Amino acid sequence: MRQVGRVRAWCVAAGVAVALTGALIGAGVPALAAPGPQLPLPVPQPEREYAPLDRPGPALGVADDDLDDALDCTADVDGASRPPVLLIPGTTLTAQENFSWNYERAFAADDRPYCTVTLPNHAMSDIQVSAEYVVAAIRAMHERSGQRVAIVGFSQGGMIGRWALRFWPDTRVRVAEVIGIDPSNHGTLDAYPVCAAAGCAPAFWQQQTLSAFTTALNSRAETFAGIDYTSMWTPTDEVVVPNLGPAPSSALTTGGGRRANISTFDVCPGHVADHLSMGTFDAVAYALVIDALEHDGPARASRVDRAACLAPLHEGVDPVTFPARLATFTAGVGAQVALYPHVLAEPELASYTLGASGM
Repeated sequence: MRQVGRVRAWCVAAGVAVALTGALIGAGVPALAAPGPQLPLPVPQPEREYAPLDRPGPALGVADDDLDDALDCTADVDGASRPPVLLIPGTTLTAQENFSWNYERAFAADDRPYCTVTLPNHAMSDIQVSAEYVVAAIRAMHERSGQRVAIVGFSQGGMIGRWALRFWPDTRVRVAEVIGIDPSNHGTLDAYPVCAAAGCAPAFWQQQTLSAFTTALNSRAETFAGIDYTSMWTPTDEVVVPNLGPAPSSALTTGGGRRANISTFDVCPGHVADHLSMGTFDAVAYALVIDALEHDGPARASRVDRAACLAPLHEGVDPVTFPARLATFTAGVGAQVALYPHVLAEPELASYTLGASGM
């Protein structure tokens, strides 16, 4: 019932969802026409019994070689002196496309150990399969570093670590914090019109507001004790919708983990950012990431230097190459949205997500 109540609150912002609807990663991609009264609305999932929180996760079905090849780490992850960061890209993106020209450069300059994980098929296919890459990455990084891992993810990347933690409990003692940049924690209303006409990519179906995937993700508990969670978002997000009003999609509200839910307006009132800028070059988002990494507990808006409000780019982004990088980035996003094969329904939930009854 909590999930249904959240959707009722979101309906206050339905006009925003219609006005801003477009591709799930929309900047630089032509918007769909607003469907007016035919706009498909979220329908709650049927009542199901979901897996107990502490039931051991299933064996990974992805080949070990594929899991190993997807993880790329700096040399100082081995025996690291501080928690290494796992960078996870958003939908339509590889890790290289998302992070090589921003966060990786900044972390390298700061001698911060990190790894990136490249999800299969530009993170457009079944997120349940992609999550196995994250599980394997967490385990490998913890073993190599001897440290608990700090996850930093953008959009789907800010949410998918929570799927790993929910259904593979052994990962929880290996993760120190989860930092989500505009994470699709409760899906997006935008995904309904995107998928309505002729289907869409599996990951788009799964990131609908009340998809089977999103409902399973948030079942029983959204956070876990011993892990710090920082969820940040821009209220002007045109992709994860709505991220303004009484129930932002990115916010986390249940479970035993220490949580911070932070709007960019909490740091810089009126700060305008779109979805893609938040995950690539926005200085306020980056400042919140660094604050979370540098302090015990989640980020605090009050600690962020307000100079970030006026910075056009965050640390690590080269202003000379930035225009060309951004153009290539947005073109690649648009190509994935336009060309990735569509399916006509959401992938079935994996059996491990359900309780003993299988219902």
